[in-house]
This record gives sequence, C-alpha cells and structure tokens, in this order.
Amino acid sequence: MSFSDNMPKLKPFNRSVSIVGVGVTPFRQTREIPELDGITEGELFGYAAVEAMRDAGMTGKDVDFFVHGQAGPGWESNFATPNVHVANWLGMKGKGSYHQSEACATGYVAVETAAALVASGTYDVVLSGCVEMPHSIAYPDRVLTKRRLGTEAIFHETLCSTITRDYNLFTNGILPFHWESWFQAYCDENKLSEEQADALLVHMSINARKMAAINPIGMSFGKDYDTVAKENGFETAEEFLTSKWNPKLGHFYRVSNFEQRCDGAGAMVIMPTEMAYEYTDHPIEILGIGHAVVEYGNPQNERTGTLNAYKQVRELTGLTGADMDLFMTNDFFLAQQLLSAEACGYLPEGEGWKYMMDDRCTFEGDRPIQTNGGRCHYGHAAAASGTHDIFEVAMQMRGEADAHQIKKPVKHAMVRGFGGGQNLLCMILKYL
Repeated sequence: MSFSDNMPKLKPFNRSVSIVGVGVTPFRQTREIPELDGITEGELFGYAAVEAMRDAGMTGKDVDFFVHGQAGPGWESNFATPNVHVANWLGMKGKGSYHQSEACATGYVAVETAAALVASGTYDVVLSGCVEMPHSIAYPDRVLTKRRLGTEAIFHETLCSTITRDYNLFTNGILPFHWESWFQAYCDENKLSEEQADALLVHMSINARKMAAINPIGMSFGKDYDTVAKENGFETAEEFLTSKWNPKLGHFYRVSNFEQRCDGAGAMVIMPTEMAYEYTDHPIEILGIGHAVVEYGNPQNERTGTLNAYKQVRELTGLTGADMDLFMTNDFFLAQQLLSAEACGYLPEGEGWKYMMDDRCTFEGDRPIQTNGGRCHYGHAAAASGTHDIFEVAMQMRGEADAHQIKKPVKHAMVRGFGGGQNLLCMILKYL
C-alpha cells in the first residue's frame, strides 16, 4: 500500500469556524538588540496573544481555552509544559490549555487544533498561538531573563531528534542534500541546467528579499540585495549572490536559500463563523485542512506529503490551487516556494520556474507567493512562522499589508505547512 492509498477523506467541520483576530511580534534576533536582550518566552507569547485578542475586540476573559505551541520548549526554554507558564500574561489564569509541538509545522497545527476544538462544539472561543526563541535560549539553571546564544551545534542536536534513528544516524552532511532531492528531481524533469537552476534561485532570492525589505516586522527590513551588494563592494545583487560571500552549501542551495533563524511569536482567535460576525464584518473562514505525515526515511517525503495533504483539502472543498489568490508556504529552503506551489496546483506543472523568473510571484505579480518575504529573508522562528503566515493572509485579505499589499482582492488563500521534515498540512482560507 502506498502513502497515497492510505490517506483518509476529510469530513466537513460540524460547524463553520473562522479566524477573527490575529497578532504577531516582529521577528528579531533578540540577543543582538539591547532593549530586547533578556525578553522571555512568556512576554513574546503574551504580546502576540494580546494583540490577537485586541484585534478581535476582546480580552482573556472572553476566551474559553488556549493552545500553546513551541517547537523546542526543552532545548530553548527548559520547559516540559510551557503552556502553564504563560497564562498570567494573557489574563487567562486558571483556564484550560495545553501545549502542542510539531517542529516547524507547529504554527499550522495551531490552526488545525483550535479549529477542531471549536468545530466540535467543545469551546466557542479558542486562542491558539506559538512562540520560538532559537536564537536566544535559556540556561538550564538560571532565571529566564539570562539568555545565551542558540548555536548551530546545539540546534543540530535538536534537529537530529526529528529524524528516525532506527537504522541509521543523521549527520550535518545530509542536511542540504536530502532537502535538495525534490529540487534536483524538478530540474531533471524540466531539463533545467545547473546554470539555469542557479540563476533561478538567485532571482528568487532577490525577489524574496525585496518583499522582506519593505516589511517592518521582518528580519531584513530596509535592506534589499542591491543595498547589501553595494555595502560589500559589488555593483549588482546578482554579482553578490554568485560570489564567495554567498557560497553553495550543497549541490544547488546557497546561503541565501536557507532560513534566517530568529525569535518571535504569533497568535490567532478562532470561533464559530456565526458568532464571528459579532466581532467583525469579515471573518476568515477555515474551509478545510489536509494533513499528511511521511517520515524522513522515504525519498522526497516532502513532495509525497504535500501532494497528499493537498488532495485531501481539494476533494473536501472542491477548490484547487488555481482558484487561490495567494499562496503561502513554509519555505525554510527557498526552492520550496516553487515546488510546493506547483504541487498544490497554484502554478502550472513544469512552468512555475518561468513564473518566478518573470516576477509573477511577487506581491506585484498575478500569482503572489510568500508575500512577507519568507523564511530565508523575513525570518524563521520555527513554530511561530506558521502563525506569521496566517497573519500575512489576514493582512492581505483585509487590504492592510501596506507597502507589500497585493494589487488585487484576496478572496481565497492556500497555506501549505511543513515541519519536522515530514509533517505536511494544506489549508484553504476564505475571506467572507
């Protein structure tokens, strides 16, 4: 039996559910900023949660239950049950909550979990949020305001824990090459030379950075690659991005094609759609969420899981990627924008690379993708990144994305989540 044969059909929610409030912190490397050095997980989660409740026009007294997400509570915070440490920051002391952790898919599972709690009728108002501090981690034996750098060596130990160790061991050497396998297959299938592939990834980096550079809550605000190039003595962004200052870390991927790890948080308030109209004229309805898990031991596991999760939500809703006005995706490797967009029918099969080269996937183009700038340039805070994708969808649907606002109305959006190297989700959101 194949993975595809083993997938169940999704059932509709027992009642319609919608997002009514969203809130985020900026993405920052907090240890490097004096006024933020020493900030804690509770403060970041609380900031995002309070912003989401304020956006919805409510306080913690109005929320029935909250869900806490963090990919690395152990190695970052030395917490086993991190949800119990944040309730006082939200005005929700004594109310029910639990913690969930699905690596970089945690932010997407945050939507799925809250939607299920509301759709079932168990609760009417659920706050779901995520926090991550991989750059500024806690000491095991000191107060939380005393932080240390989350080094690559420490992170690697954690990354190993997401890989099956039944018959082999994960090493640093496999990291770029495993995740390049889908892109390698794409280049082979579409007859792209190594030179074309490099030019494609460089161009995608430039466009992603342009969007991140005009987004004030991202890591790269104010610095597009033209600026970075000139600061380093190069005439053009292309010259800089193909120089030794942006080396290849694998066969294809350069430094600019990898995530920028940072600290941050995000949250949302979810309730029945019927009730949502008491708080907003335009709820964002969650039409369905596909979910597949294909572990690392399987070649191109990300591709298989994406196709299966997309198939689930497509069959449930009757909508395809072609019906979407915006596509958001976990892209801690930049090529994932292209690969997942084609897999989910948002870009035509085998033609997506041309769309990227023709600038059709920026906020100014007709098929916008990852308009906040993405993990490689806006920043990646593991669990919190998925909630920032939801925030971006909400801002675009409301017409509140400011300098990077899409030039057409956004009625439907698809969000493809990916994390732990194997956990794939695909959801469709509708602006009512």
